[in-house]
Amino acid sequence: MNAALAPTLNAADRCDRCSAQAYVRATLHAGGELLFCAHHGREHIPALAGLADIHDESDRLMEPSPMGGSSL
Repeated sequence: MNAALAPTLNAADRCDRCSAQAYVRATLHAGGELLFCAHHGREHIPALAGLADIHDESDRLMEPSPMGGSSL
């Protein structure tokens, strides 16, 4: 999916199942969208794959923390 059509998800975007931070957006071909945390995205996206365009940012969970540890 084109990034211009799917802006980056942010902390205000919440999972429709559990209200955790959303990392997956499913834009339904019939209209509307669903937001999922990484856990619920892995659970529901296989069933939605043919019905929606999937924008998955769950790889952001593996990025190093900007406040990462430093060696002294």
